[in-house]
Amino acid sequence: MTHTPADTPHGASPSTPAPPPTPTPAPAPAPAPVAPDGTPAPAALARVLGPVGAVLLTLSCITPASSLFILVPELFAGQGTGAPLTIVVGIVISVAVGACYAELGTLAPSSGGEYAMVDAVLGRFLGWVTFAMTIAMLVVIPPVIALGTADYLADLVQVDPRVAGCAVMLVAIATAVLDVKSNALVTGAFLVLEVVAAVVVAVLGLAHAQRSPSVLVHPEVSEATAGQPAFTTGLLVSGLAAAMFVVNGFGTASYLAEEIHRPRRNVARTVFWSLFIGAAVIVVPTVAAVLGTESTDTLSTASFSDLVRGWAGDTTATAVDLCVALAILNAVLVMVLQNARVLYASGRDRAWPEPVNRALTRLHPRFGSPWVATLVISLPGAALACFADLSTLYSATGAILAVVYVLLALAALAARRAPLRDRPAWRMPLWPLAPVVVLASVGYVLYQQAGRDLAIAGGVIAAAVLYYVLHLRRHPHDRWRVAAPDGDD
Repeated sequence: MTHTPADTPHGASPSTPAPPPTPTPAPAPAPAPVAPDGTPAPAALARVLGPVGAVLLTLSCITPASSLFILVPELFAGQGTGAPLTIVVGIVISVAVGACYAELGTLAPSSGGEYAMVDAVLGRFLGWVTFAMTIAMLVVIPPVIALGTADYLADLVQVDPRVAGCAVMLVAIATAVLDVKSNALVTGAFLVLEVVAAVVVAVLGLAHAQRSPSVLVHPEVSEATAGQPAFTTGLLVSGLAAAMFVVNGFGTASYLAEEIHRPRRNVARTVFWSLFIGAAVIVVPTVAAVLGTESTDTLSTASFSDLVRGWAGDTTATAVDLCVALAILNAVLVMVLQNARVLYASGRDRAWPEPVNRALTRLHPRFGSPWVATLVISLPGAALACFADLSTLYSATGAILAVVYVLLALAALAARRAPLRDRPAWRMPLWPLAPVVVLASVGYVLYQQAGRDLAIAGGVIAAAVLYYVLHLRRHPHDRWRVAAPDGDD
């Protein structure tokens, strides 16, 4: 074969083969981030949730059907036909609380939720107090809600409430270990059934309307249950704590901030979309129940199951009860999911002895979920559902929640100071109106709480202060911030 000059390298004979090309070395992997003491950074939660998945999870924590069927009848008992008005006022205050969640959740996006937000703005001490208050609620509320499952299964099967509550907790724990996208699909499916149950109540109530809408703006109360003949401003204010709790849960968006794409935009959207949708699902059937019940005494003493049974018979009432049972499971599932992320964040922030921190930040190799934190925060709840009387502890959650809201409002007021005011975040309009509204209204609610409940909240604060003095202030504080892959953070 004849080689032309173009075929032959310069300076090489035609019979000498060309030298092989020098391989380009692969770029060295970036070193894993480490703490100042050389400790490797914990594994990061993956950003996998779009706004729809985040809204489904957050709405499931609000769990509008269980709020409608469990909490609203208590408002009927004390507020009569004024219950819808009280709920609307509670929603207005909750919008102000939501503005605080949205701004702080995008200012310091973290799975730690309230405690991470307060920590970033007001410092580690108040952040840790917030953590203790939050954990107290997170341990108690899921099993209390789970214990209500048996009441809604009674038409089909008689089961011990403790057994049903423990079973719901265990199913929720097993599901929460899966990846967060799978959980969004599961909770979304259950949420559809919740909405169907609420729509059924709304349609039946409006179809059997027996009152003028004027009873909504000129409320009537049952003197036998409310203890007074007229609906007063004082009576409305006395129901605000329960009314705010009806739509509580929209703050779950802040717990998902590390797993939501473009958190600076989507966390705020998730907070408000979830709040407004949940409010609609609750308020419309509540109004329908008022209009569809001829007697205020009946409204104040009957359950929604009784009302549906009177409107449409036993079969429809049983179907609605089953939807409520699934709504309870759905709510417990999302609470377990968010609670695990709070505990994971505390381990990542090195709030505990180092072996505990390593365990709490361990992610499942397949699902990427904080599985150890899930078990640690939730298995005690399953045990409580089986063996403990939770009524006293549950009654104190109103005072604890009020303290957390006050701390959030204070953080929202401080979030506009330098250097935080220049940090990219969603900013609430009409600042500082929202945090001022929260401080005024929630402060009054806190003032009205029973002394025993305030004492329990004070005990939680005292325990947090003691742990801070004995351990936290002597150890470094590492708040691992996980950058969003889409460049939003």
